[in-house]
Parts: sequence; C-alpha cells; structure tokens
Amino acid sequence: MASHQKDEEQEPFPWHIGVFDAHCHPTDTVSSLEDIPHMQAKVLTIMATRSQDQELVLSAADRLGASIESFSDNLDGQNLTCRVVPSFGWHPWFSHQIYDDISQGDVHKPSYIDKMQHYRSVITLSPEDDAFLHSLPEPRALSDLLATTKQYLLKHPLALVGEIGLDRSFRLPESTRTDQARDPEPGLTPGSRDGRKLSPYHVEMNHQRKILTAQLHLAGEMGRAVSVHGVAAHGIVFETLQETWQGHERKVISKRLQKRRGSAQAAYEHELSDLLSDGRPASKPYPPRICMHSYSGPSGHLKQYLHPSIPALIFFSFSQVINFSNPGSNKAIEAIKAVPDDRILVESDLHCAGQRMDGLLEGIVRLICRTKGWALEDGVKQLARNYKHFVLGREPKES
Repeated sequence: MASHQKDEEQEPFPWHIGVFDAHCHPTDTVSSLEDIPHMQAKVLTIMATRSQDQELVLSAADRLGASIESFSDNLDGQNLTCRVVPSFGWHPWFSHQIYDDISQGDVHKPSYIDKMQHYRSVITLSPEDDAFLHSLPEPRALSDLLATTKQYLLKHPLALVGEIGLDRSFRLPESTRTDQARDPEPGLTPGSRDGRKLSPYHVEMNHQRKILTAQLHLAGEMGRAVSVHGVAAHGIVFETLQETWQGHERKVISKRLQKRRGSAQAAYEHELSDLLSDGRPASKPYPPRICMHSYSGPSGHLKQYLHPSIPALIFFSFSQVINFSNPGSNKAIEAIKAVPDDRILVESDLHCAGQRMDGLLEGIVRLICRTKGWALEDGVKQLARNYKHFVLGREPKES
C-alpha cells in the first residue's frame, strides 16, 4: 500500500488536462495577481468577501476573465494561460456591516445615530464600548449591495455569487492593534483581521441569515451558482438553503421508473427544467447550483444535501488549507469517500496566487484520487467535468 502511494505521488501531474480551483482569494494579495497567467492551473474561481475586495475581483475578471473557450478540453496538451471566474458576495465575517433595508422598507442611508443602533442590534453581547462601535464602518444598505452585485453579475456572465454563508464561531477583531498583536502580512488587502486580537463579540445569527438569504435569492434570480461558507453552523446552513427552495421540490421518481427511463434522460430533464426556451437560466428563488466550500461537516450529513427532491445541485469542495490542517482530517477523508464522484470539487482557499497555490491544488487532487481509488488522470478529468457542470450549469460530454 505504501509503495503504491509512493508511486502515485511520483507520477507526473497531468496539468494539461485542466485543473480548476473552485474557491480562492488571491485579491487578498494584489501583487500576486500578476502570477495568475503563469500558473499551471487552468481556471481560478476568485471570491469577493467585503467592501475592499469587490472591485479588485471585478478588475481581475476584466483583465483575466475566463470565457467558454477556457472550459474546452485541451486535446493538444499545450499549456494554456490561467484564467479567472469571478465570484461576488458578502462573507458572514463582515455581515454586520450590512443593514437590512429590504424587510423594513427603509431605503435611506443610516445617520450616525442609526449606525450605533444598527450595530447594537446585530452584534451579540451588545457592546458597551462606544469606541469599538465608533470604529466600525458606516453600514451599507442591503439593497445597495444586491444592486451592485447584480451589475457585476450582468457584466460577467460566468460569475458566481460568493463567498456567502454562516459562521457561529468567528468573533469580530478589536478596533485597534495592541502591542501583543501579530503584525499583518505585508501587502495584504485591508479590511480583514489585519493582525488584531479578537473581541468577544459575534454577529447575531438571524442577521447573518438575512444577508445570506438575500444573496441566495439574487443567485436564483440570475441563475448563478453560489459558494457557501459554513462553520459551526451545518444544521442552520442547510435550513437556510432549504427555505429558499421550499415549495419547489422535485417530484421523486421511483427507482423502477428511473431505470426504465434511464439515468441520462433523467439528468437531461433536470438540466432543461432550469432553462428558458431561449437557453437562458430560469429565475428561481434558490440558486441552481451550490458548492459547500471546504466542507467540514460529518459524512452522515451529506444525505440531506443529496436528497433527490432538492431542486438545486449540491457540490462539495475540499482544500488542504482547511480540511487537512488539523487533527480532524479523518472526518474529511470520510466525507470525500461519501461524496458522489460527480459532486466533488477541489480548491486552494489561498490568499495569494502563484506556485504555492498550484502546489496546494496538486496536493488535494492527489489526495482525493488516492482516497477515491481513482487513477490520477481519470481523477483530474472527473474533477474538471464536475467544475464545468458547477459553473456552466450543464454536464459536459465525456471527452
């Protein structure tokens, strides 16, 4: 067994087939964007998360955006320039910066007093430290966020919505850096933790759900896939997703009828049901395709996402950075084994483009192939097909 693993790791990696990163953050290190055209990977799916990186992702897509041709099979084995699929969304770590003007019907920008009231209403433990509240940015209207995101999606027809989601465990960083704070890495895009210590404050879960649900609805309206973050909130993430497709569940066909009609025909009908007569995606209240990014839930929870009545296609991506950086990696191995072969994706989840990102992609691909018992080239082809299905909304033909 050890000899077989060593032989597999020494086998040349088939970059020429096409490796697709389903989730990464190179705009966190803007200087690294210049390395993208020189990478071995074929396509990077770059996530926006907060105010400081939305236009950075947009600019990267304007310069390096993928086209349908970027998804074609590379039959001649030539190395093609790495391209970008942008993804625009608001991460749960920054959800407190958005105020809900949709359910309340208030479309006016909040005043200074409104700012304080807003943060006291959405941050748990109601901080008494006014200096902390004063340090937070002016909150942005949810309607404005959605309108801007929609314009980005219209400009880039392949773009996703993400990174969005829910997180019970994160805490807001303190307003200022202390002497004990870790120095931020040079060249990082501002707006994240920036080396600051964490405060005791969390963003209230109902508020996170409102921001997530609004973005899920936008993705459904636009017929776009989404990349979902879920930490310490696996049950409530599923409940929130489930609410978007409630009343739109698919009729479950008996196994006998499925066998008579053929799985290919059933898959074809599944794809057609999400398209208008002119081939454009139909507007729905739920996203047509969902990726559970760096899935960290138990393998037993996969069944609820894969129930045949769910009208959305659910994919699961895995990364070395998140899934294999702690002692809980055995849980990820069991999940990889349990995820259907046509629903698994790979990602780097890295904050800078370049050789390290390529190395992480190669590492997770080899690990998944080894875990699934796939030959390396067969596995790379399968993962490429899965990514194309996730982004384009149709399952590519066998090459």
